[in-house]
Amino acid sequence: MLAPDEVGYRLRLAAGFLAEARQDVVLQRWRSSVDNSQLATENAAKAVLALPGPVGRTHNPAALLREELSRGVFASAAQERVRQLADCAEQLGPEVHVQSDYGDEAGGRTPWELFAEDDARRALTIAEEAVSLAKQIIRDEA
Repeated sequence: MLAPDEVGYRLRLAAGFLAEARQDVVLQRWRSSVDNSQLATENAAKAVLALPGPVGRTHNPAALLREELSRGVFASAAQERVRQLADCAEQLGPEVHVQSDYGDEAGGRTPWELFAEDDARRALTIAEEAVSLAKQIIRDEA
């Protein structure tokens, strides 16, 4: 997939997962909302990572965003937003991905036992910020 195509694709994925996360909150599916919020955030970060080139498979785009920042890949006007997006991706990073899908295997707790309404609302807020930041960065960098 060419980079401009991947940017749009990842942004559409982020928007779709964000829409599902919102629906999950309405339906009181807390684990599912956290899971979809994590995926929305991850794909928002990957959309921005696709601006300079193809994105490999990762559930930790925060680290890659920080690497690209240190290399000076993004325009100075976008750097603060990229940092904020990396923070969002870090908050809903690989640990959340694993917990929302597999739970706490060592503690014997399922994903449904780990996440409550406040977790879902917090994750949704982070995902909304991440998708908004990605759209702003992409608009400014395009």
